[in-house]
Amino acid sequence: MWVDIEQNTPEWFQLRSGRFGGSSIGTIMANYGKAFGAPAHKLAVKIAIEQITGAPIESTYSNAHMERGHEQEPIARQLYEMEYFCDVTNGGYFIGDDYTGVSPDGLVGENGEIEIKSVIASVQFDTVKRGKHDPSYKWQLPFELKISGREWIDYISFCSEFPEGKRLFVERIHADDFNDQFKMLNIRTDEFKRLIDDKKKTINDYR
Repeated sequence: MWVDIEQNTPEWFQLRSGRFGGSSIGTIMANYGKAFGAPAHKLAVKIAIEQITGAPIESTYSNAHMERGHEQEPIARQLYEMEYFCDVTNGGYFIGDDYTGVSPDGLVGENGEIEIKSVIASVQFDTVKRGKHDPSYKWQLPFELKISGREWIDYISFCSEFPEGKRLFVERIHADDFNDQFKMLNIRTDEFKRLIDDKKKTINDYR
């Protein structure tokens, strides 16, 4: 189910409460096939508490990279629209189930969505040289498509430090290319949902 809602509003934070999304799926998929690590357990506790209380626990942590992303995302979106002759509409929030949801950076037509990363020059250089998305997002991209049900996602890497005309790197990735990843995501996220339920039981049974 898609909800037309603006990112970073109180309503958006409330909708995300008790769910995991694209930004945290890498933590969940780490050590696939093995036991969950400490970061995944910490995330499961956070989500368990949010599900019990109905209130979001949002981090106040911020750094220069995050601030740059917030500032430059609209610039990258506008440049993408100009170069690809399309209109990007509000990404809103896709609810997968009681545990999952994703917020694309924008929607394109009936079938597409975008994910924007604002990066420094060295990171952009590596992406351009590699010719494909940063491996750090190997699970975020298929998870976004899995939950949204969209046919493709354009991974957009934007660097304001690069020469004019070369600041945008775009890679279109189709959901059909992620069949194996979808199966792995299903297995691991089902395990993680059970981990959340175990955390909830521990909290609720505590006296």
